[in-house]
Amino acid sequence: MALNLGSLFGKRNAALVGIDISTSGVKLVELADAGKSQFRLERYASEPLPRGAVVEGNIENIEQVSEAVRRVMKKSGTRAKLVALGMPTASVITKKIILPGGLSEDELELQVESEASQYIPFALDEVSLDFDVIGPVPNSPEDVEVLLAASRKEKVEDRVAVAEAAGLKPTVMDIESYAARSALECVSDQLNNAGAGQIIALFQIGAQNTHISVLLDGQLLYEREQPFGGNKLTQEIVRSYGLSHEEAEAKKKTGELPAGWESELLEPFLEDAAQEVARALQFFFTSTPYTRVDHIFLAGGCAVIPGMVDAVSSKTAIATSVVSPFTGMQLGAGIREKQLRHDAPAYLVACGLAMRRFG
Repeated sequence: MALNLGSLFGKRNAALVGIDISTSGVKLVELADAGKSQFRLERYASEPLPRGAVVEGNIENIEQVSEAVRRVMKKSGTRAKLVALGMPTASVITKKIILPGGLSEDELELQVESEASQYIPFALDEVSLDFDVIGPVPNSPEDVEVLLAASRKEKVEDRVAVAEAAGLKPTVMDIESYAARSALECVSDQLNNAGAGQIIALFQIGAQNTHISVLLDGQLLYEREQPFGGNKLTQEIVRSYGLSHEEAEAKKKTGELPAGWESELLEPFLEDAAQEVARALQFFFTSTPYTRVDHIFLAGGCAVIPGMVDAVSSKTAIATSVVSPFTGMQLGAGIREKQLRHDAPAYLVACGLAMRRFG
């Protein structure tokens, strides 16, 4: 039942890098143990992907993506060959189930397979299935809570093929939203009382979609995805100034655009982004018993667009900040701190994947 690369949830490994494959590019993070439960950021790097290489989380061109992985490995200077990869949240079905305690590993596997057939709309031989024992059920200690996860085999195999074509050995396959939340835990520790009792909303604004997670004391309260991302601004730049998509993407990051672009394009985009955040929070309030959010964290490449934090905090009246997964970490000799501050919000998933090295 375990995947051919080990486990969807993974095992503890030695030198390992986290590689996040998204619509816009490939991001790599390598962490080291700095002692006293601290991490050191050894290296990080990114490489853009051609349009269409990855669409809606699906790898459409294995050769282009594996070539980008090769380039990002070389650019980073890492010598690691073991990698942790992420699966898009929408590609994985997860379900918490209750099983009797005291079962052997083989008995657990049989029980999980039996339960999984009720929740998975595919034949079991078409999916990669894995499970993770969370622990005893609070009000029924003789039972255990188990998280099962399943994904179509071809989606897992495409990511494995990309890594292997780049000369790497995939040993961990995680779920991107889980990896992001792992990285966020380190950041939440920086809040008052280490974030205890605070409801935190994480908005990962990607190229095409925004992923929303709302958490309380590390537990997920709510999760959804909305079709809004940085490509909307890129497309407006393409349309307004006749640039290629690649040129528009580059100039969006540097701000090297004709005078007036801020008022004509940037400000309306920021207003739209803030509106999307406010709408997502409204969905959260109406579909759960909760009526407040204490802090908003913004992640993804769009998080550092000038004015984004102010637009969101103004629209929502909630304290808002850009998240850096490397907050509080030691920095390796080759890391430039000023550049890292700008880059960090886009590396939340890659950082969470790299953390899998430490179990």
